[in-house]
Amino acid sequence: MSDELTSELTVELRELAAAGETPPALSGAEIRGRAVRRRRHRRTAATVVGASAAAALALVVALNLGGGAADRHPSPAGSPTGTPSVPATPDATVNLSRRVVTVAGRELPVSSGALETPTAAGRMTVTARASTKVMPSDDIVGPGYDLKVSWFIELLAADGRTNYIAALSYDEKAPGVYDRTSGWIGLRTSDAEWLYGQLAVGSVVDVEGTAPTATPELSTTPSAATPELSTTPTAATPAGDATAPTATPP
Repeated sequence: MSDELTSELTVELRELAAAGETPPALSGAEIRGRAVRRRRHRRTAATVVGASAAAALALVVALNLGGGAADRHPSPAGSPTGTPSVPATPDATVNLSRRVVTVAGRELPVSSGALETPTAAGRMTVTARASTKVMPSDDIVGPGYDLKVSWFIELLAADGRTNYIAALSYDEKAPGVYDRTSGWIGLRTSDAEWLYGQLAVGSVVDVEGTAPTATPELSTTPSAATPELSTTPTAATPAGDATAPTATPP
């Protein structure tokens, strides 16, 4: 190929390349400004991410510390207690001074502990029930033999003391009149059955006051059935004459 043809071809190629070039959309200053803004955005994003990570770490630490405190100081609701909570108003109130138990607006006569074995006052909770229960006689009337009681309701105090309510079937006249038990609370059989239906396990019983007197003693005043012996002479047994006898004439 001749030098002239080569030169013409080179010129045409350059013109073609120049015609195909696309001028930049932005000037050099605009391109540099955009680059600066991108760097700022990257720094801001890095700062935000770092702050978020720090906040998350602080939250985790706070939760862990709070959980530890909760473990060391559990809430009262989750803590076991020696005695269950009880309502302010009892389900039954035993007034030892008046010898009555009040339940659902009804008063029933009772007999409590005798002078030697008084019934202790205080708040108690029903822990067991049984329509009949065999009890040692030591717990009922003293040493001897076992005795079956009806409508048995067991009571437990906060300090661990126990007592019970049952039918005083061997002395139906005692409730409301005198106290003769070994410390437990006795009722007439019909009243004990009704009370048994009113109190469930968990019911609260308040025992208040003290028994007014001991079991009445037998009267020592003589009665018509047991009259006193008279020391005055009667017609059937006349007293001897104290006058000196007269002399018999000779």
